[in-house]
Order: sequence, then C-alpha cells, then structure tokens
Amino acid sequence: MEFKDYYDTLGLARDVTQDEIKRAYRKLARKYHPDVSKEEDAEQKFKTLGEAYEVLKDPEKRAAYDQLGANWQGGQDFNAPPDWDAGFEFSGGGFTQGDGQNYSDFFESLFGQSFRDAGRQQHPHSQQGGDRHARVVIDLEDSLNGATRKITFHVPDVDPQGHVRTRERVLNIKIPKGIAPGQSIRLTGQGDPSSGGGSAGDLYLDVEFKKHPLYRLEGADISIDLPVAPWEVALGASVKVPTPVGLVDVKIPAGSAHGKKLRFKGKGLPGKTPGNFYVVLQVVLPPADSPEAEKAYQNMAQDLAFDPRIGLGV
Repeated sequence: MEFKDYYDTLGLARDVTQDEIKRAYRKLARKYHPDVSKEEDAEQKFKTLGEAYEVLKDPEKRAAYDQLGANWQGGQDFNAPPDWDAGFEFSGGGFTQGDGQNYSDFFESLFGQSFRDAGRQQHPHSQQGGDRHARVVIDLEDSLNGATRKITFHVPDVDPQGHVRTRERVLNIKIPKGIAPGQSIRLTGQGDPSSGGGSAGDLYLDVEFKKHPLYRLEGADISIDLPVAPWEVALGASVKVPTPVGLVDVKIPAGSAHGKKLRFKGKGLPGKTPGNFYVVLQVVLPPADSPEAEKAYQNMAQDLAFDPRIGLGV
C-alpha cells in the first residue's frame, strides 16, 4: 500500500493553517474539475485532491494523519504502525464527498470504519454536547480480572491562528471485567460540552486487545498452542500448561492427534455466558541432528508399520 502525502498533493507545507488548506483546494479543484479541465487525467487528479482535502480540512483527521510523522514520502510502501491512533479522540463529522466517493486503500486503512462509525451516538435533537470516541488497547488480563488504568488521550484543537494542535488529557479508566474486543466503555460527561446549556456529551472508548505472547482470543474463548512430543500424544502424559490464572496440570489422552483441542469449560472471558479455555496440541518432532537421533528414527521406520499416506492410493 502506498503512502499518500496529502500536503504534497495540495502543494502545501505541513504547518499551514486551515484557511490556507481551504484556499489551496478550491484553486486546484477549479483547475482540475472534470467539467472544465481539458487535461487528460483531470478526473483522477480531482479525486486525489478531494481525498487529500477530506483529511486535511478536518482538524481531527488531520491531527490523526500528522501522528504518522513527516518521515514518509508519497509512494513509499506503507503499513500503519500498530496502535498508531490509540487514545486519539475524534467525533466523526462524516465525509463531505458523499458515500459514493472512492477513497484509496491508504485512506480507508486509516479513517474508513472508525470515522464512519464515530457519529452513531450523536444527539442532533437535544441540547446535550456531542459524543466523542477514542480507541483504547488493553491487555487480556485487564478483561479477565477487571482493572483501573490511567490513559492519556490526544485531543485535536485549532488555535486562534488556524493551526491544528493536539493537547493531552489523562483519565483514570475502570475496565469492566469480561469486556471483549469491539465493545465500548462509556464515560458519561467526558465528551464535548454543550453550547445550549445542556449536559456534556459522552466519551466512548472502543476496546481492542494487545496481541498476547501466549494466548489467542476468539470471541469469548481463549486458546493456547501447547508444544508436545510425539510420545506424549501417542502414550498420554501429564504436563504443566500456563493459563491466565497460573500453571495447571493437563492430562493428554493417549492417542491424541496434532491439533486436538482440550477444553476447560467456562475458563475463557468472564460474562453472562463465559467463554472456554482451549489447549491446542502442537506435535513437535525432535530433530535428527545426531547419530543417536538418526538411529532412533531408523529404528522407528523399521519397527513401526506406519504409512502416513495410506488411503491416498499412492
């Protein structure tokens, strides 16, 4: 995926004011509008300008885009850094170019779903202030046990000169036990203040989990891949397995196969219907890296009447 330098598209420096962005876009949009321009690639240039303006005209999108830094050049191969926008507040003003606008993969990867969904809890017919959103990334253990975390949020503002600045605010957040990725934590009164004398809006924290070094989360179920030796699955064994509550002894039934799942009911994410904890057996073959190991494999080949391809007709 190519990095899009939206400032370069509009011929601007990165420290321009919001008014300068508007003027640059209007000038270039008139030049490349398909209805008036005679240039062969006018329509594509017009779309590219529209995408750049969609980001830079909006202080929230612009500030989020600026979080990526100024080290990227247009056309460079780009993948968004993990959790690049975590803690970044936005209200989601929608897309002025309309739902039919075809944005680039770069735009969609940064702003697509988050900014489309951001306005879903707005209150257009009340005096309550607008709601805001921020994506927060928590540890699996925070959900398993419940936790209180101090989180820094980044709030975009426009100063009196028209420059976009980002200020920080720190909140102590209570993470409910059993919350799952994709769910939200509602902080009442932490959104935008009301301009009509009503109460402030709310701040919704859209929850995601950090990648865990041991466990996978699938819905409310937690899984761990357990490396086992061939003789442990063939003969059965009792082995120690790390779980979120500590080491436990797990009995591997004799005759188990690679990929077999051992279920511990109700030991996944807590909740009204708690998830399960699964131990997934992963058979690991010892390497034939010594004369003794080679001899052991040769003996197995001679002594065991085993054909892994039986039934394939080969």
